[in-house]
Amino acid sequence: MRIFSFLVIIFSTFIIVPGFAVVTHSFETLPVELSGQDTLKENQILYNGKIWSNIYYMVEGDQFFYSRMFLPGSLTIKGEKFTNIPLKYDILNDEILTPADTGGILQLNKEMVDSFSIIFQDRTYRFVRMQEDSTRESNRYFNVLYEGKTALYLRYSKKIDKTPVEGHNDRFYELIRIYFVKGNTIFPIGGKSDLLKVLNKDKALIKNFIRKNKPDISEKVPESFIPVIKFYDSISH
Repeated sequence: MRIFSFLVIIFSTFIIVPGFAVVTHSFETLPVELSGQDTLKENQILYNGKIWSNIYYMVEGDQFFYSRMFLPGSLTIKGEKFTNIPLKYDILNDEILTPADTGGILQLNKEMVDSFSIIFQDRTYRFVRMQEDSTRESNRYFNVLYEGKTALYLRYSKKIDKTPVEGHNDRFYELIRIYFVKGNTIFPIGGKSDLLKVLNKDKALIKNFIRKNKPDISEKVPESFIPVIKFYDSISH
């Protein structure tokens, strides 16, 4: 009986130890900086969400911001910053994904995320979470192009184009919307005329600035709105 109990203990040890090694290896694939933050409280804050699975594998293309690969990033969650975190931004569902410390992929709890940044091709894209307008309760992520007294944001999204042709897959297509932010109000901007309507109070001064400086303003190049907005900030009180 003693021999049998001894064998059971040895057998259990060989079952448990490999399982533990897998979990440890999975955690060690995360950045070194993250392992330095390995406290129960910080992990509870960072790893707060649900396991993600891709239900769009039959759709041509992908639902992500710039790359289907995890990109270097950082997060601010409930005021606490986490750096060097691998991230994907699912712009179809407006959700952030990161490797789970036990394997798989985690969809982070959006209500806890204040902001995040992603680096792609040496450029940093910073996103903040805010309400799109007063009529919608759900918050969305906006890419910050400019922040001063006012701000210029972009919102990325993807849709699925359903194909009626048999044998052809549905495909993703991307949409980008421009928003001007003043105070607690966010205005969708489709072009120069929309911006001038929002800035109607100083419209004459802004038109004069455009006439003198001749900036090439186009919704196809959202950054082209920045010089006008900076000028507006300089003359506003």
